Amino acid sequence: MTETSDRPGPRIELRPLEERETPAALRLAWKVFTEYESPDYPPEGTEEFRKTLTNEAYLAGLRYYGAFDGEKLAGLLAIRAAQRHICFLFVDGPYHRQGIATRLFALVRRDFAGQTITLNSSPYGLPFYLRIGFKPTDTEQTVNGIRFTPMEYTPEQGAGGDE
Repeated sequence: MTETSDRPGPRIELRPLEERETPAALRLAWKVFTEYESPDYPPEGTEEFRKTLTNEAYLAGLRYYGAFDGEKLAGLLAIRAAQRHICFLFVDGPYHRQGIATRLFALVRRDFAGQTITLNSSPYGLPFYLRIGFKPTDTEQTVNGIRFTPMEYTPEQGAGGDE
């Protein structure tokens, strides 16, 4: 499934990623993490995140979706399909606040229609996830230097927002 938008600004195409495109997705995750997330983490947390990007066991079973501006990967979402758990949702800085993350999540909602979806939100992402309908399931936690708030989206909650 491919989706494009006629919004003002760049014409963004959303689609599942092919396996050969996952290295670029992981590079984008690292780039965005170091720019926007890492300042909220101790060095241990940044290193822990870096290790996940090369951990084959962790990456196994992820389904990737990408947002493309022409040939440029502008955003990605990766979900552990069996558990319906979003592991990565990153949008390159110049593309923030253009609806890309919201649209990537809409693709996931379509593919997992009627199912609860979970994630662990970083402090940076928390306002966005609240806006699109996620609810905290616990208070903020820190594990191996990674700060996160466990959250879930249930179909009854609905979604909105524009990020």
